[in-house]
Amino acid sequence: MTDDAPVRVFDALKATPTPVRYLLGGVLVNQLGAFVQTFLVLYLTFRGASVSAAGLALVAYSTGSIFGTMLGAEITHRFGPRTTIMTAMAASAPLVGSISWLSGPGTLWPLLVVVGLAGLFTQAYRPAAAVLLSDLMPERYQVMAFSMMRIALNIGAALAPLIAAVVILVNWDLLFWIDGGTALVYALLAFALLPKQDPRPREEAEAAREGAEPEAPEAPEAPQAGTGTKAGSAAPVPAAGSRSAYAAMLRDRKYLLYLGAILLGSLTYAQGHIALPLQLAADDYPTSFYSTVLTVSSVVLITCELKITAYLSRLPKHVRVITGHLVEAVGLAVYGLSSRSGAFTIAGAVLVVFGIMIAAPSMFAHPATFPAAVKARYIGTMQAVGGAASALAPLFGVFLWTRLGGGFWLLCGIVTAAAGFLALAGVRQPPEPDPARDAGPRTEGEPEVVGGTS
Repeated sequence: MTDDAPVRVFDALKATPTPVRYLLGGVLVNQLGAFVQTFLVLYLTFRGASVSAAGLALVAYSTGSIFGTMLGAEITHRFGPRTTIMTAMAASAPLVGSISWLSGPGTLWPLLVVVGLAGLFTQAYRPAAAVLLSDLMPERYQVMAFSMMRIALNIGAALAPLIAAVVILVNWDLLFWIDGGTALVYALLAFALLPKQDPRPREEAEAAREGAEPEAPEAPEAPQAGTGTKAGSAAPVPAAGSRSAYAAMLRDRKYLLYLGAILLGSLTYAQGHIALPLQLAADDYPTSFYSTVLTVSSVVLITCELKITAYLSRLPKHVRVITGHLVEAVGLAVYGLSSRSGAFTIAGAVLVVFGIMIAAPSMFAHPATFPAAVKARYIGTMQAVGGAASALAPLFGVFLWTRLGGGFWLLCGIVTAAAGFLALAGVRQPPEPDPARDAGPRTEGEPEVVGGTS
């Protein structure tokens, strides 16, 4: 355990700066109107499009989303988070709103272009939001801050289908007009309420203000950081060019292991929305039962995540991520017993959610602990990998579930456990340096250890 006092939910909420509250409020507003990815296929088939055309549109949106996080990372690095959020949301609003006008016959290719661009700009704000959150939130509450953002996203994701169910009764087209409207509201909130920040790393900005030349940076060792400390910020910072930043990332074996964990974990987590309804339908459960499972999961996550994050705050980060993945792995394996009783489905869903609550805040906060010169790109890459996994998840899930049946869930558990061990290796801190050993000269090529326990 760390030597810090435990983090308390009320203290974290009280310490949250006002701009962070605005940021999280904007995330919630935007998510409340996020209807495109969920309802695009249903809408297009309702308007007379073929299933294959609707599927192509969803692929275009998912592809745009993957590249959108990378684009957002670059804009954030060059122009700052506030500008990125304003630009991304302002560009997303008219694109999303115009989907209803392009859903008629003979407009497939323009529709695919618009939907792809909508995915690109809709997701481009995410790296900027994560960077701004990590910059503004006190270091002690970094992981709690990312837990707050996850709760804002999940509240929006839980309420959006309920809002959509009412809107559809009035007019299907309103879905996309409301989606575009919430994006525009977020852009205006960002313009009016979010702080302007110098997009350059802090060292460069201070040197520029003092009229001094900043030191030429070196390529970094893989920076490590733990909860409540930005140890990575003490590491050497790479040059600002995107090539050097991504080259450093490719040399960072621990970060690549971490990305592997994100990829595998996202693939299996998504099966709760892809293969689980297929499993329940095959076991002759009513459709309402799957809605009950989703409701239980959402309520547990929204009401418990901050408390769980606070309670586990004194555990090292690598302990949290491996424990969470293993709990989630058990939950996924329990889904394989759904044919025997619906109680197993509910129990599996609760275990999956608890695993997510234990591991996810630390996993998503990890890229934000890297130096300012690479932080946006590391965050954007993580989000792009997660987006790619979500895009591949239907192929992975449907193909294997149809062949393995209930055994598919045991495979998901094994893959999630493997993701946990990759995460363990990817985020684990090196041991505290021995002062007696460090007092002597270091041999040439021996890396300097930065930071302490997480």
